[in-house]
Amino acid sequence: MLLDDRQAFATLVEKHHPSIRRFFMHQTMGDEMLSDDLAQETFIKLYYSIKQFKGLSNFSTYLYRIAYNVFQDHLRRHKLTDTSDAIPEGTTSSNSDTQIDISRALQQLTPTERAAITLYYIDDRKVEDVASILQLPSGTVKSHLSRGRNKLADFLRNNGYE
Repeated sequence: MLLDDRQAFATLVEKHHPSIRRFFMHQTMGDEMLSDDLAQETFIKLYYSIKQFKGLSNFSTYLYRIAYNVFQDHLRRHKLTDTSDAIPEGTTSSNSDTQIDISRALQQLTPTERAAITLYYIDDRKVEDVASILQLPSGTVKSHLSRGRNKLADFLRNNGYE
Protein backbone atom coordinates (compact mmCIF):
# COMPACT_ATOMS: atom_id res chain seq x y z
CA MET A 1 0.00 0.00 0.00
CA LEU A 2 2.78 2.46 0.95
CA LEU A 3 4.62 1.66 -2.28
CA ASP A 4 1.46 2.47 -4.28
CA ASP A 5 1.18 5.82 -2.48
CA ARG A 6 4.79 6.65 -3.27
CA GLN A 7 4.36 5.69 -6.90
CA ALA A 8 1.21 7.80 -7.14
CA PHE A 9 3.03 10.72 -5.56
CA ALA A 10 5.96 10.29 -7.96
CA THR A 11 3.48 10.46 -10.84
CA LEU A 12 2.06 13.71 -9.43
CA VAL A 13 5.55 15.18 -9.16
CA GLU A 14 6.42 14.18 -12.72
CA LYS A 15 3.21 15.72 -14.04
CA HIS A 16 3.30 19.01 -12.12
CA HIS A 17 7.00 19.71 -11.52
CA PRO A 18 7.60 21.56 -14.84
CA SER A 19 4.74 24.03 -14.27
CA ILE A 20 5.65 24.64 -10.62
CA ARG A 21 9.30 25.19 -11.53
CA ARG A 22 8.25 27.59 -14.31
CA PHE A 23 6.10 29.48 -11.79
CA PHE A 24 9.12 29.86 -9.50
CA MET A 25 11.40 30.85 -12.39
CA HIS A 26 9.09 33.81 -13.02
CA GLN A 27 8.83 34.71 -9.34
CA THR A 28 12.59 34.54 -8.76
CA MET A 29 13.44 36.35 -12.01
CA GLY A 30 15.20 33.35 -13.50
CA ASP A 31 17.16 32.08 -10.51
CA GLU A 32 17.34 28.39 -11.46
CA MET A 33 18.86 27.11 -8.22
CA LEU A 34 16.38 28.96 -6.05
CA SER A 35 13.50 27.86 -8.28
CA ASP A 36 14.60 24.24 -7.97
CA ASP A 37 14.88 24.57 -4.18
CA LEU A 38 11.45 26.18 -3.88
CA ALA A 39 9.87 23.56 -6.15
CA GLN A 40 11.41 20.81 -4.05
CA GLU A 41 10.13 22.44 -0.86
CA THR A 42 6.67 22.70 -2.45
CA PHE A 43 6.53 18.99 -3.20
CA ILE A 44 7.79 18.11 0.26
CA LYS A 45 5.00 20.21 1.77
CA LEU A 46 2.53 18.59 -0.63
CA TYR A 47 3.69 15.13 0.42
CA TYR A 48 2.94 15.87 4.07
CA SER A 49 -0.33 17.71 3.43
CA ILE A 50 -1.90 15.79 0.55
CA LYS A 51 -4.34 13.99 2.83
CA GLN A 52 -5.78 17.41 3.70
CA PHE A 53 -6.80 17.99 0.07
CA LYS A 54 -10.61 17.80 0.09
CA GLY A 55 -11.23 18.21 -3.63
CA LEU A 56 -13.04 21.51 -3.16
CA SER A 57 -10.86 23.01 -5.89
CA ASN A 58 -8.76 21.60 -8.70
CA PHE A 59 -5.70 19.75 -7.49
CA SER A 60 -3.45 22.11 -9.46
CA THR A 61 -5.00 25.10 -7.66
CA TYR A 62 -4.22 23.40 -4.34
CA LEU A 63 -0.65 22.74 -5.48
CA TYR A 64 -0.12 26.31 -6.71
CA ARG A 65 -1.46 27.58 -3.38
CA ILE A 66 1.23 25.58 -1.60
CA ALA A 67 3.83 26.91 -4.06
CA TYR A 68 2.73 30.50 -3.52
CA ASN A 69 2.91 30.02 0.27
CA VAL A 70 6.40 28.56 -0.09
CA PHE A 71 7.44 31.63 -2.07
CA GLN A 72 5.89 34.02 0.45
CA ASP A 73 7.69 32.16 3.26
CA HIS A 74 10.93 32.54 1.31
CA LEU A 75 10.35 36.29 0.97
CA ARG A 76 9.63 36.61 4.69
CA ARG A 77 12.69 34.55 5.65
CA HIS A 78 14.90 36.79 3.57
CA LYS A 79 12.98 39.94 4.45
CA LEU A 80 12.40 40.68 0.79
CA THR A 81 9.41 42.74 -0.20
CA ASP A 82 10.21 42.43 -3.88
CA THR A 83 12.85 41.01 -6.14
CA SER A 84 13.20 44.02 -8.43
CA ASP A 85 16.98 44.17 -7.92
CA ALA A 86 17.46 40.61 -9.08
CA ILE A 87 19.37 40.07 -12.29
CA PRO A 88 17.92 37.20 -14.29
CA GLU A 89 20.40 34.35 -14.58
CA GLY A 90 21.25 33.15 -18.01
CA THR A 91 21.00 36.56 -19.65
CA THR A 92 23.83 35.93 -22.03
CA SER A 93 24.46 37.38 -25.44
CA SER A 94 22.58 34.42 -26.94
CA ASN A 95 19.34 35.62 -25.31
CA SER A 96 17.25 37.95 -27.36
CA ASP A 97 16.88 41.57 -26.31
CA THR A 98 13.13 41.04 -26.11
CA GLN A 99 13.45 38.26 -23.52
CA ILE A 100 15.77 40.41 -21.43
CA ASP A 101 13.39 43.38 -21.66
CA ILE A 102 10.43 41.23 -20.60
CA SER A 103 12.42 39.92 -17.63
CA ARG A 104 13.30 43.48 -16.66
CA ALA A 105 9.69 44.53 -17.11
CA LEU A 106 8.57 41.76 -14.75
CA GLN A 107 11.06 43.06 -12.19
CA GLN A 108 9.01 46.27 -12.00
CA LEU A 109 6.09 44.37 -10.48
CA THR A 110 5.47 43.59 -6.84
CA PRO A 111 5.62 39.88 -5.97
CA THR A 112 1.81 39.71 -5.82
CA GLU A 113 1.40 41.47 -9.18
CA ARG A 114 4.04 39.21 -10.73
CA ALA A 115 2.33 36.10 -9.32
CA ALA A 116 -1.06 37.24 -10.61
CA ILE A 117 0.33 38.11 -14.06
CA THR A 118 2.26 34.86 -14.44
CA LEU A 119 -0.56 32.66 -13.15
CA TYR A 120 -3.15 34.35 -15.36
CA TYR A 121 -1.23 34.98 -18.57
CA ILE A 122 1.56 32.41 -18.59
CA ASP A 123 -0.05 29.51 -16.73
CA ASP A 124 -3.47 30.33 -18.23
CA ARG A 125 -5.32 30.18 -14.92
CA LYS A 126 -8.80 31.69 -14.47
CA VAL A 127 -9.20 34.76 -12.24
CA GLU A 128 -11.08 32.61 -9.73
CA ASP A 129 -8.17 30.14 -9.59
CA VAL A 130 -5.65 32.94 -9.19
CA ALA A 131 -7.80 34.38 -6.39
CA SER A 132 -7.86 31.01 -4.66
CA ILE A 133 -4.11 30.52 -5.04
CA LEU A 134 -3.26 34.01 -3.80
CA GLN A 135 -6.07 33.94 -1.21
CA LEU A 136 -7.41 37.25 -2.45
CA PRO A 137 -10.85 38.35 -3.61
CA SER A 138 -11.36 38.17 -7.38
CA GLY A 139 -11.71 41.94 -7.57
CA THR A 140 -8.33 42.39 -5.90
CA VAL A 141 -6.75 39.94 -8.35
CA LYS A 142 -8.27 41.93 -11.22
CA SER A 143 -6.75 45.09 -9.73
CA HIS A 144 -3.32 43.43 -9.49
CA LEU A 145 -3.66 42.26 -13.09
CA SER A 146 -4.61 45.74 -14.24
CA ARG A 147 -1.81 47.45 -12.33
CA GLY A 148 0.66 44.83 -13.48
CA ARG A 149 -0.37 45.20 -17.14
CA ASN A 150 -0.06 48.99 -16.88
CA LYS A 151 3.39 48.77 -15.30
CA LEU A 152 4.53 46.29 -17.95
CA ALA A 153 3.14 48.43 -20.76
CA ASP A 154 4.75 51.60 -19.37
CA PHE A 155 8.12 49.92 -18.95
CA LEU A 156 8.07 48.40 -22.42
CA ARG A 157 6.82 51.62 -24.02
CA ASN A 158 9.62 53.57 -22.29
CA ASN A 159 12.12 51.06 -23.65
CA GLY A 160 11.22 51.37 -27.30
CA TYR A 161 8.26 49.00 -27.69
CA GLU A 162 4.99 50.22 -29.13
